[in-house]
Amino acid sequence: MSNILIIKHGSLGDLIQANGAIKDIKNFYKNRKVFLLTSQPYAIFMSECPYIDGVLIDKRLPRWNLFYLNSLKKNLARYDFTRVFDLQNSNRTKFYKRFIINKNTEWSSSETTLEPGQKKSDFDKEPVLDRMELQLKKSGLATEFTRNINLDWAIKDITRLLKQYSNSEYILIFPFCSKKHQNKKWPYFKELVLKLKLEFKNKYPILIAPGPNELKTANEFNAKVVTENENPVDIKTLISLIYNAKFIVANDTGPAHIASHLDKVGLVLFGSHTSAKKVSIENYNFKALTVKNLNDLYVDKVIEEIKSKLN
Repeated sequence: MSNILIIKHGSLGDLIQANGAIKDIKNFYKNRKVFLLTSQPYAIFMSECPYIDGVLIDKRLPRWNLFYLNSLKKNLARYDFTRVFDLQNSNRTKFYKRFIINKNTEWSSSETTLEPGQKKSDFDKEPVLDRMELQLKKSGLATEFTRNINLDWAIKDITRLLKQYSNSEYILIFPFCSKKHQNKKWPYFKELVLKLKLEFKNKYPILIAPGPNELKTANEFNAKVVTENENPVDIKTLISLIYNAKFIVANDTGPAHIASHLDKVGLVLFGSHTSAKKVSIENYNFKALTVKNLNDLYVDKVIEEIKSKLN
């Protein structure tokens, strides 16, 4: 029997947002095997997702590496994919459609979703979940979960870990962002931690869960740095930390998207790099504070918003 392929390389926030669409695809193809092509950092995490039957790793090596591309092509051909859902919609996946995937394979992407005369550049300005939902609908699928993402499968018991860092409720902050997106980084997290401690005394410990490239600078924020055996926590533990938090404050990064889809009370801080609407990150409890320049978003304003939610 032929199989179904979903392509979603990352980042973490993008994969979290795609979980609902992945579930809708699997529900439509209950009697077919659904595979995910993704990047190495997310392979173990997504291999535990109940909506897919297997994970294939794409190293995303340069396109001039013909040896790798030929190996990837042969590997994908083994699975006899008859339909591909390109949820990445990148230049790389467009290249795969032309040269890596069998030409007889039915392909769903943002380009196959466009109305006559509509430009992809205009389509890409719409909120990400709106785009994903429309893509699946144009492909003939029902979209019960695309906009209603459920991460229950990724939550685990972290009671033992939490006992090391908090006796009860805690505030969780995410002051980092990727090196190539430094414009997303709010510069006043150190001051925020200090003022939160003064405001709430010992009521809410301030926790931080750094990623692999953030361990060295995590201690600079004077918060409790959550690790496992001095290593960054895995993705399911990260999701569980967010799930158990009293309040979240984050830059526009993967953890913010997790917090949003867990319907956590919290704030995500936006400059002009994009909008909260476009990335589909706000909901009833999780709100965006948006300014043109993040340097102009002062700590007192953030503290005011946190107090209004916690008092």
